[in-house]
Amino acid sequence: KAKWAKVFTVKTSFLQRLPFASSFHELYAPLMPFAFENLSFKKFDVIISVTSESAKNIRVPEGTIHICYCLTPTRYLWSGYGQYFKTFWFRLLTIPLVAYLRKKDLSASQRPDVFVAISKEVQRRIKKYYHRESGVIYPPIAISPKERGFIPLDSGYFLIVSRLVPYKKIDLAIKVCNQLKYPLKIIGTGSEERLLRKMAGPTVQFLGTLTDQELVGYYRNCRALLFCAEEDLGLSVIEAQRFGKPVVAYKRGGALETVVNGKTGMFFYPQSVNALAKILIKFNKKKFNSRTIEKNSSRFSEKQFTREIKKVIIDSIRRK
Repeated sequence: KAKWAKVFTVKTSFLQRLPFASSFHELYAPLMPFAFENLSFKKFDVIISVTSESAKNIRVPEGTIHICYCLTPTRYLWSGYGQYFKTFWFRLLTIPLVAYLRKKDLSASQRPDVFVAISKEVQRRIKKYYHRESGVIYPPIAISPKERGFIPLDSGYFLIVSRLVPYKKIDLAIKVCNQLKYPLKIIGTGSEERLLRKMAGPTVQFLGTLTDQELVGYYRNCRALLFCAEEDLGLSVIEAQRFGKPVVAYKRGGALETVVNGKTGMFFYPQSVNALAKILIKFNKKKFNSRTIEKNSSRFSEKQFTREIKKVIIDSIRRK
């Protein structure tokens, strides 16, 4: 069990008992809505669902307030549909399933009394796909520069902290660093790891899953964070800035809300090898003020999050 989870009493659904559920939960996507619908929430006055998929399907007793802290409308059904269903035949074969899941997802989106988005980007998606209004509360960043960290032997490398899955576009960074002979360290694991390792040149290093103390060290010693995805928000972008490190990010999605172009990082567009290579060459000639970068990250503090989420809860109770 993860350290942060020890403060919770974890109650699982019937999916926990099905084969491969913990490793390949995607196989059970059609059952996810039912799993959440069958959870009991008696004796609670306020329930907060934190979800990018099916947790908003929960049914709450009459008089109970349901606040949905939405990470994004279900990505593989809406904004990321084209990334998950790439081939024509796969799309064709899954049309009935996707239509059914979209209908269930849209119906479930009407259940929460209040929607709160993690970013303005997600707020726009909630309006577009669910036709619901929502507030925005940025999530807090727990990792801190004050934490004593592992110290890497080298420095001045570019860094990626990410799941290694297709839409993260890690391949762009690898191809560019291969081409420019720039050092790149990649922290994280995922379904594309084997493929990415095959294309990586001698300047690219995979570090796998690290502890928080090790992660602190790699943030502290990096030249900059590379962020090539169109993301809902991008927590690693904020974490890097907390260490006073600039970010080179794709000019779309949540990064537009967290990076100040020219002051805390630089943007590249379009999402291509040539565009990223040109920006990295420019980036290496530019100097950034680490204090300015760190100050920008202060907008995403735990104190700020706690204050704002408490206000949403109190306002929701008063309206009820």
